[in-house]
Amino acid sequence: MATTTTSPSAVVQVSHRVRPGKRSPELRRMRLRRALPGYLMLLPFAALFVGFLVWPLANSLYFAFTNYNGVKPPSFVGIDNFRRLWFEDERFGKALVNSFVYVAAAVTLTTGLALALAVAFRGTSWRDRIMRTLFFLPAVTSTIAVALIWRWIFTVEDFGLANTVIGWVGVEPVQWLATPSLTIPILVVMAVWGGCGYGMVIFVAGLNAIPEEHYESARLDGASAWQQFWYITLPQLKPVTTYVVITSLISAFQVFEAVYIVFRGVSSVGGVQDSGLMLVPYLYDMGFTKFQLGYASAIAWSLFVVIFVVSMIQLRVTRALREL
Repeated sequence: MATTTTSPSAVVQVSHRVRPGKRSPELRRMRLRRALPGYLMLLPFAALFVGFLVWPLANSLYFAFTNYNGVKPPSFVGIDNFRRLWFEDERFGKALVNSFVYVAAAVTLTTGLALALAVAFRGTSWRDRIMRTLFFLPAVTSTIAVALIWRWIFTVEDFGLANTVIGWVGVEPVQWLATPSLTIPILVVMAVWGGCGYGMVIFVAGLNAIPEEHYESARLDGASAWQQFWYITLPQLKPVTTYVVITSLISAFQVFEAVYIVFRGVSSVGGVQDSGLMLVPYLYDMGFTKFQLGYASAIAWSLFVVIFVVSMIQLRVTRALREL
């Protein structure tokens, strides 16, 4: 009976070819050929992504450290724009304070009202469906059209809806858009009216995902409706609430159309005495009215840092409450 012998060099060559963690050139080329069509289909999106997002962001970050007016070449000034913005610019400080007051009021009221509407109209009846549709309509309506309607409501002329209604009960007309103390409340009302419907739809989805067995067990134990809401509904809705709060917060910090359209005709872009000046309208004013594009870029990146920090704080607080 013949025996087959294998030379040590052949064993070494075979073990080298099948060694784990190493791929042969043929295998790499085969996988590349398989993935190539996918990469080719991604190229148009990648080109648009780089051209319309990555490149503008990189340019904006560069301009934030320059003195640039859009006509002359930018000149590098280091952190002077940020130093001036955070320590010397009183209008930026006012815009920052107004933004935080507006965000706190708008996000709190929008989230609370959205949750209340979701609890009230979470059913599948025609009444609930119609009411959900009515409350959701502002979320899909043109922001410009909505701002123009609110401007008509609070205008000081005789055809203003708010002054017409209060005139029916003998109240003197109010200078709604020219009264600094009413600017933030008007903007908050607009934000709550336009945003509670979107939050309501998200909360309805979260409510419908809670197992009904939890409520049945609570009712058998004698829990009241308020106890069921406090100990079952709210804890189960923590992830949904976090999402609604953070998206509402980001949207509120970026408010622009309401301020620009409703209050620009009254005085400056921020209303009378800058009572409605927010971060994005101030960015627009410095960049496209005064053509201080480098300074406006510094405002934009400061806004990004503010939103990022506040969002991280919100996430940490939510995570801490979830662990209690």
